[in-house]
Amino acid sequence: MDKYGLIGYPLGHSFSISYFNEKFKNENIDAEYINFEIPTIDSLPEVLASNPELKGLNVTIPYKEKVISFLDSVSPEARAIGAVNVISVRHKGNETKLKGYNSDVIGFTKSIEPLLERFHKKALILGTGGASKAINYGLKSLGIETVFVSRYERPGTIQYENITPEVIHEYNVIVNCTPCGMFPHIDECPSLPYEAMDEKNLLYDLLYNPDQTLFMKKGAEHGATVKNGLEMLLLQAFASWEFWHKDAVGK
Repeated sequence: MDKYGLIGYPLGHSFSISYFNEKFKNENIDAEYINFEIPTIDSLPEVLASNPELKGLNVTIPYKEKVISFLDSVSPEARAIGAVNVISVRHKGNETKLKGYNSDVIGFTKSIEPLLERFHKKALILGTGGASKAINYGLKSLGIETVFVSRYERPGTIQYENITPEVIHEYNVIVNCTPCGMFPHIDECPSLPYEAMDEKNLLYDLLYNPDQTLFMKKGAEHGATVKNGLEMLLLQAFASWEFWHKDAVGK
């Protein structure tokens, strides 16, 4: 039986394990998907050695950037982003070859593109982690100028306290790449001047639990278009399967 899995720490509830095991059952695929909750990325070789049936992995926080040094090759897109969240595992004789991809950017761009209007020219990206790098890459590929928002002073970022109503009007696409507002902390949201928002604002939250985060709710109250990350997750999962299958058949 082929194996696929997810590496990260902590994992808690995983969308991927439910999605893929249901897919395997529904499509009569002889495979299983397993969560590998590893406290350090240095445990990856051990996971591979003890699971020779592994054909592919997904990677989540905090290893999307750290995993790159363990890979034999990385797709040009993932290299440019600087983060990997899909690994194909190929066995050639006694050798195991790992190739890294990024499905975040595919899932995100396909999900947000239908919502974009001509007046959406600039975006604020909340957060500076691995996911935010893929979002930045995706937005730029769609012709949108970006700025990262951080709680701390970092080069090339602006801080939450400096986001004025004028900034909200100019950077009218806002993507939340932070865990702020995720269940069980549903009464939290990024610190923004929501009252300055209007129907020209587009708020996209990578979170999907709850369905409508406080970030989305407060934006919607002022007329903003809002969307959560569930469709992005589904599109990512589909892209992961495509990457694994493509490498499995040697294309």
